[in-house]
Amino acid sequence: MPKPVFIKKGQEEFQRLKDGKLFRMLLKSNRMEAVIAEIDPGTISEFYRHEGEEVHIVLEGKIVYEVGDKKFEMEPGDVLWHPSDVPHRAVNTGTTKAVYLTVGTPPTFM
Repeated sequence: MPKPVFIKKGQEEFQRLKDGKLFRMLLKSNRMEAVIAEIDPGTISEFYRHEGEEVHIVLEGKIVYEVGDKKFEMEPGDVLWHPSDVPHRAVNTGTTKAVYLTVGTPPTFM
């Protein structure tokens, strides 16, 4: 049986910084991954499309999360689930950095 994994703040597995977006991989197993995304004001992520499903929880700031032709205005505490095979992306519509947690299965993002 797998053992629990505990990660202290700042001890992520790795991170990727690109064009106003910072993705911090918190953990990755054979079946899922957890990523903290930080995006600067006015930044728009690329559209992603892959197998699986995702849940996003906004921790700070405001984003519009686009899934297919639907747009979801999200603030801290808001939660969004969607199948990952539909094109999706985040847009920081606020005036401050936005931070959100994404948990995806299977682990295909990073």
